[in-house]
Amino acid sequence: MATAVGTVIAIAPEAHAQYTTDWLANTYGTIAAHVGNGARSMWVSPEGVIYTSSLWDENEGGVAIYQNGQSMGSIGIHSEFQGSAITGNVTSLFAALQYSTAYGSGAVGRYNRTTGTRDLLIQVSAWNAVTRGDVITGLATAGSLLYASDFPGNRVRVYTTDGTWQRDINITGPGALAVDSSGNLWVAQQSTGAVTGFSPSGQLLNTIQMATNARPSALYFDASSGQLMVGDEGPDMNIKLYSVAGTPTLVGTFGVTGGYLDSTTGVKGQVGAKRFTRVVGISKDAAGNLYVLNNPWGGGWDLGRNGATDIHSYDPAGNLRWKLQALNFEAAAAPDPVTDGALFYSGNEVYTGTAGGTYVANTIDPFTYPTDPRLDMNDTQRGQHFGQLVAVNGNRILVASGQNPGAFNFYHFNPASGYVAIPDGSLPGTAFNTTRQVTGGFCIDSRGDIWAGLDRTNHIYHYPLTGFDASGKPTWGAPVTIRIPTSIRPLTRIIYLPESDTMILAQGIAGSWDWTAMSTRIEVYHGWNAGNTTTPNPVINLTSANAKSMAAAGHYLFLGYVHTVPNIDVFDLNTGALTTTLVNTNTSAMDVGNDVDSMYGVRAYLRSTGEYVITKDNYNGSSLVVYRWTP
Repeated sequence: MATAVGTVIAIAPEAHAQYTTDWLANTYGTIAAHVGNGARSMWVSPEGVIYTSSLWDENEGGVAIYQNGQSMGSIGIHSEFQGSAITGNVTSLFAALQYSTAYGSGAVGRYNRTTGTRDLLIQVSAWNAVTRGDVITGLATAGSLLYASDFPGNRVRVYTTDGTWQRDINITGPGALAVDSSGNLWVAQQSTGAVTGFSPSGQLLNTIQMATNARPSALYFDASSGQLMVGDEGPDMNIKLYSVAGTPTLVGTFGVTGGYLDSTTGVKGQVGAKRFTRVVGISKDAAGNLYVLNNPWGGGWDLGRNGATDIHSYDPAGNLRWKLQALNFEAAAAPDPVTDGALFYSGNEVYTGTAGGTYVANTIDPFTYPTDPRLDMNDTQRGQHFGQLVAVNGNRILVASGQNPGAFNFYHFNPASGYVAIPDGSLPGTAFNTTRQVTGGFCIDSRGDIWAGLDRTNHIYHYPLTGFDASGKPTWGAPVTIRIPTSIRPLTRIIYLPESDTMILAQGIAGSWDWTAMSTRIEVYHGWNAGNTTTPNPVINLTSANAKSMAAAGHYLFLGYVHTVPNIDVFDLNTGALTTTLVNTNTSAMDVGNDVDSMYGVRAYLRSTGEYVITKDNYNGSSLVVYRWTP
């Protein structure tokens, strides 16, 4: 990722406030230059202009434009496109549109490439009431024709590029499309592992039957080689090359077989130049440069949070030229205690470095653990990208959750699984023998104990970690219940620091429907496990409005706000005094967003050097803000 811009020392007016402001998880740190969020399809023009489509980008149009590794702007508004399919020609782009009350779902928009304006709407599918899920799953152009996959309609529809319907080609579950030099149409059928060919008139030609577990997710016909390139998001995680002159024949592959899950060329879960995650776009420019779009695994029904944007460009010899990456949206990553804060774990990704950082790994294995909650398209949390991480005797425990969660999922790691996080259960869930949501705060402390305010109980439930089995899987004992002090009810946040036996409790808003909101009162209890569960000292009364997320390390509390300022206030846990405020003076290099719109969007860690590392979600720039502070 980008390394040309360094961090800048920011000195706040308060004493002892030396810190740096930095970012991870996006190649570029400013809103104007940032890589767009969650790209799920791609088309590249002959001159090498890249167009990607996304269901949602907070601060630009849903079709992002790049060239030579740089952002060139965007088209449309941030919530205009479905993200599932895009194609183009010399003058126009064609993209699947998001559900709209005006025209429903299943529509394709045509956009002028020069002006960026939409000049035609084509209602492709009769399935016009689909609000969650893709209807148009493939688009391609050839000469004056436009091809569109109507997935629920089980057909590919053929139009002129001016929107005049020509014919339908019936095929079950059509997906990605490509047209070869003879005008033959190739249609990916992802669920059956097949790519089916049709003549220009729509007659069935040949079927490429891949392995039963293959999942053809992207197609591109390379006219220079006469080969059909097929992105496979099945276990092979590579690009397959077929000669389609006559009977289709597999003639080669591009990328490591097994992709990021291969354990022979790297650690399982580790990404790399040819260790692909989920290939969703393939294209070449006139110079022979290859472009591959990955959409790393992870995401619920909200496809705007589905994985990330990871574009690789290769020269004609197959050497990596550059990468464009946006790996974080409405998510947070925790510093890793095992590496003393060098690595950062979100709910599904691992990062390291500075000034944009390096993408290390995707922690989801959809083949070994297909029921991993982070893959559940029916998940009510819209994706579980917020990570909390602790390490007990070298054993990492990852907790993944959504933006404002009432449920938390637990994972462990071991050498055989590498970076892959192994699912261990959830709270609420059978592992903890409760169905009650966590509405009164959640904490996993540095010793692996869990503290949770279960819904409508007026108690904190303390689940002690009892150990790990031979595979590294943690287990917790039956909960000890502690009455929530009346002075802090309704409780909405919990942090426990076992090193100093300090409990930090934050009050919600009495009578409010929003149990995720914080009020202005925070109580600090020293000697909590020693028996002091009734006398807070100090009590922190906030003067800034709309506190939303808090984290603690050492003897400091770090607090972020929603709908107000992007600042992080730092309070001394011994005195309750405001020590400093972390803002951003690195304005030439990065943006820090406008707030923390999530319950657990701030994480903090005290390194062995005495430096505090504080992370903050920046959904504006699809990135992660990192403050490094030495009191």
